[in-house]
Amino acid sequence: MRKLVANLFISLDGVVEAPDKWSLRYWNDELGRAVGSGMAAADAMLLGRVTYEGFAESWPGQEDEGAEFMNSVRKYVLSSTLSDVSWHNSVLLTGDPAEAVRELKAGPGGDIMTSGSTVAVRWLLAEGLVDELNLLLYPVVVGHGKRLFPEEGPNFPLVLKKSATFGNGVVQLTYVPA
Repeated sequence: MRKLVANLFISLDGVVEAPDKWSLRYWNDELGRAVGSGMAAADAMLLGRVTYEGFAESWPGQEDEGAEFMNSVRKYVLSSTLSDVSWHNSVLLTGDPAEAVRELKAGPGGDIMTSGSTVAVRWLLAEGLVDELNLLLYPVVVGHGKRLFPEEGPNFPLVLKKSATFGNGVVQLTYVPA
């Protein structure tokens, strides 16, 4: 059975929106290896519509770190509004989304990872479909933006599986459902 691993960059105040505006100054080889190991374990991505559209606009044609993975990996898209996904190797999930994700997890292959897709990650957690929540916690207070968990929301009991602290102050926290 495949694992569904939700990956997010998150600030100390819980912001996950637009990490390109606040996380890049912390990027180093150590962090690159951590992100790269997650990509190496995955052979598929699961994306919500907003993240899919943003990635489909920005990744094609790029040649920087991670571009080969992002452009070639199989991408499964959760959306109730899209009727077509045209980015290379993308598949729009149809029918009951929870059942579609369960079928993906039951199939052969490596990890299925998310990147961003905050609304999808919250829904996947609520459905009990996330096997690991991998947070890269940045030592910055952003002050505004979309947070991983809204002020009012469901309870998701988690257990810390592993943690690592990088020289730049970023902490990697990997949680599993309790």
